[in-house]
Amino acid sequence: MLEIADIFREVGQAYRARFGARMLPSHSKAMRDIELCRTAALGGQLSTCDRCGESEYSYHSCRNRHCPKCHRDRTERWLAAWRPRLLPCGYFLLTFTLPEELRSVARAHQKAVYGALLQSASSSLLKLAADPRYLGARPGMIAVLHTWTRDMRYHPHVHILVTAGGLDRAGERWVASKNPAFLLPCRALSVIFRAKVRDALQQADLVAGLPSRTWRRKWVVHCQHAGTGEKVLEYLGRYVHRIAIANSRLESFDGERVVFRYRDNRSGEIRRCQLEAQDFLGRFLQHVLPRSFVKIRSYGLYSSGCRPALELARQAIPRFTRDANSDTASGAAVDGSSDEPDSVALRTCPRCRLGRLHVVADLLPTRTRAPPCIRAPP
Repeated sequence: MLEIADIFREVGQAYRARFGARMLPSHSKAMRDIELCRTAALGGQLSTCDRCGESEYSYHSCRNRHCPKCHRDRTERWLAAWRPRLLPCGYFLLTFTLPEELRSVARAHQKAVYGALLQSASSSLLKLAADPRYLGARPGMIAVLHTWTRDMRYHPHVHILVTAGGLDRAGERWVASKNPAFLLPCRALSVIFRAKVRDALQQADLVAGLPSRTWRRKWVVHCQHAGTGEKVLEYLGRYVHRIAIANSRLESFDGERVVFRYRDNRSGEIRRCQLEAQDFLGRFLQHVLPRSFVKIRSYGLYSSGCRPALELARQAIPRFTRDANSDTASGAAVDGSSDEPDSVALRTCPRCRLGRLHVVADLLPTRTRAPPCIRAPP
């Protein structure tokens, strides 16, 4: 199957020669990691079948959060850690979008603008949720930053998964949303969100030169019901560790042009995008986040300082609601898989399909494409 790493290895050198002096360190590192992921350069293990003697090399992953081959494992680990923490209630998914006029500023000052985007969206939600006219309570929220559209264009926005209710000010009673299909007015959220982003950018001295219409136009805030229980996990898995494009969406690469498919948001139809290889790399790399930037953040009842309040909320949620959502609250795996780690089980030999593969040697990292150096285990 065609992989993004194949394209990086083919045209990466030419891309570096063209943009090397202007490339961000985070972009250079992402390129290098993706090119070396699961190759001899990172080392690995040599396994042998106990029946037919077949040998198999397996190489280590780069673990870069932008790597298409590594993000799935990160998603599964994150979901496993969050299943016991999720409150057994309904949820809403809200999307806060940065307007087009601010995208050039966001490109040039990623940490400042992305941080302001996450903080402004979450604080807007908490402010309006605290209003007794709407909810009058403190909900739990998980926010995720994304910067792309389905065809990988630059489009910074934040997804926030928020509980359909919250703990009242006294910390004694669970307050459910007044309408199962409605949480908070998006128009009011939009106004508060816009003001908070403006204030944050002013503090960072980033508003000079921005068109005045930016602060008068309507900003996009969208809200939809996200279901309960298992459906919430489905939403989490969809948004948490997603990257700009997965290998499965690549259709062809002839050394010069890349063709990939995506689903059109409006029509729902599958469309195809063709780009020059270096343009494809550039479109991919613009979504690489700055080093150490935290793209997944928890607020409200899910923040690290609210653990006691979170447990109070769990007990305060009406029992019939907890029972209806026990699949999530219990932390059980929804796919029916075993709790046994995958690494413990011996894999079946792909050749004879009867024997088991046993690790017989560690493979030392090497920067060449030749067979790796082998070190027998102690």
